[in-house]
Amino acid sequence: MLRNSGLYKTVRFKSPKYVGDPINAVKVFNEKEVDEIIILDYTAANEKRPPSFAVIEDIASQCFMPVCYGGGINSLDDIKRIINLGVEKISLNTIAIENPSFVEKAASMFGSSSIVVSIDSKKLVFGGYEVHYRSGTKSAKLRPADFARQMEDSGAGEILINSINKDGTMLGYDLELIKMVSEAVKIPVIACGGAGEMVHFKEAYLSGATALAAGSFFVFHGKHRGVLISYPSRQEFVDLINR
Repeated sequence: MLRNSGLYKTVRFKSPKYVGDPINAVKVFNEKEVDEIIILDYTAANEKRPPSFAVIEDIASQCFMPVCYGGGINSLDDIKRIINLGVEKISLNTIAIENPSFVEKAASMFGSSSIVVSIDSKKLVFGGYEVHYRSGTKSAKLRPADFARQMEDSGAGEILINSINKDGTMLGYDLELIKMVSEAVKIPVIACGGAGEMVHFKEAYLSGATALAAGSFFVFHGKHRGVLISYPSRQEFVDLINR
């Protein structure tokens, strides 16, 4: 999570912990040959802040891998400016809920392959799931699978499904949520929220995720969650899936 030019990690979208400078993190991930990096400014929309263009430019200029950015985007001009800074994909969250037609306009102008809709989902006490937005503070009164289908119809090229309940816990992905959303759409689904062990990636993959994202797993080490940025080798992932 990007905030005030620093890199933070939350637990269930709360208690953000500073984990370092994003440029240093990017340099480590470059060396580890990460496939793609997703930079999300989770508080921008809730705090009514525009994207931090200078920070985005610094990050994009250092990345050897494709970059997806989300947070504070309110106009097509915002997207154009961010893409011109070297970002390949744009993640839309709050604006996709408050102005669904914006997704269609963005996909039409920049292409579906550039538009990702990020869906933050919270599990209800008595079962089922609801989509939340504005840093997870508001309920959209929508079901994740239904909203994912709507966004696919609007032209989104990918869905990033994030479990608020699992975020930062390192206890495993919400497999029920992943299965539900991946079965609802034909476009790729990126699963996020809960990875804490290598086996969790395989579980999410087998539940239908096309790609897997994680935060805490890559930046924390040990039971005391000491900051140590790492990334498994490509062969480790291949061996895990084939095991």
